Formats: sequence, C-alpha cells, structure tokens
Amino acid sequence: MISYGPLWKTLEEKGITQYQLINQYGVSTGTLDALRKNRSVTLNTIHDLCVILQCPIEKIVEIIL
Repeated sequence: MISYGPLWKTLEEKGITQYQLINQYGVSTGTLDALRKNRSVTLNTIHDLCVILQCPIEKIVEIIL
C-alpha cells in the first residue's frame, strides 16, 4: 500500500498549507484529493512535490507492506 502520510508531516514541518500548494505552487485540487485518499499519482507529481518542498522522496511517500 502507498501512503502519503510523510507528505502531511513534511508540509506541517515546513509550514506550508494545502491552500498554498494550490494557489502558490499550482498543485491541482484533484491531485491533492488523490493524495489525501492515498490514490496513485504520477512520479512527475511526486517529483514536483519534492522540488516544491525541497526534500527527498521519503518525505513525500512511503510503501507499507
């Protein structure tokens, strides 16, 4: 199972809100909805989040076996 739990922790640590992701960084509401529901997103989306948050992929997503 894919979990985006680390993303929400990273956002909190960096003081960035979901509202800012949408309005300042151009992340779509559909993408955020998919992330909230632990649905699949593209590697490009994960890459963009890593660039926005200036962090490694482990701070965005984890795989739970």
